[in-house]
Amino acid sequence: MTDLQTWVAPTCEGLADLLDAAPDETWDAPSLCAGWQVRNVVAHVTMAARLTPEQFGAEMAAARGDFGVLSDTVAARDGALPHADLLAALRSPVLHAWQPPGGGAVGALSHAAIHSLDVTVALDRPAVAPAEALTALLDQLVAADGAWFGVDLTGVRLEATDTGWAWGSGEVVRADSGSLVALLSARTLPDGRALARR
Repeated sequence: MTDLQTWVAPTCEGLADLLDAAPDETWDAPSLCAGWQVRNVVAHVTMAARLTPEQFGAEMAAARGDFGVLSDTVAARDGALPHADLLAALRSPVLHAWQPPGGGAVGALSHAAIHSLDVTVALDRPAVAPAEALTALLDQLVAADGAWFGVDLTGVRLEATDTGWAWGSGEVVRADSGSLVALLSARTLPDGRALARR
């Protein structure tokens, strides 16, 4: 099996290339993350490239240990950084090598790929994560039976329209691999589709 970490760099670089070539107003478009624009998602996904462990600790202390509060605060503040700074952070080798505490390579890949999908799916653009990375993530998400993001997979069959990947039995949900990853990550697709929460 390919080391999942090796797919982080092409995912981040792909998102950087997409945004670098896009009109400036793209940064203000809504993402799949409720309340976040594209710029906020990029600010969030690149925190590890901008914050030292000491700075992160200070941010966490200011948020009283609530990672959700920290994420919203940093995404709102750093989303206002110049586009060039955020693109440089996406291309940073520090980000490409980073792993979330206790999350390992699968946590690093899920962070990069899922948040890249928050942008690409919302913009109706092709996924920037390698196809193999998306399939690996689909396998990880269903192996956890939806528990990562609290989705209910009871009586659901998932079928990827761009590969031969499929899982489960019951009501069929068909979408491209990236959209299926987004659904399994408790996102609502632009067409309104979402998986039920537990």
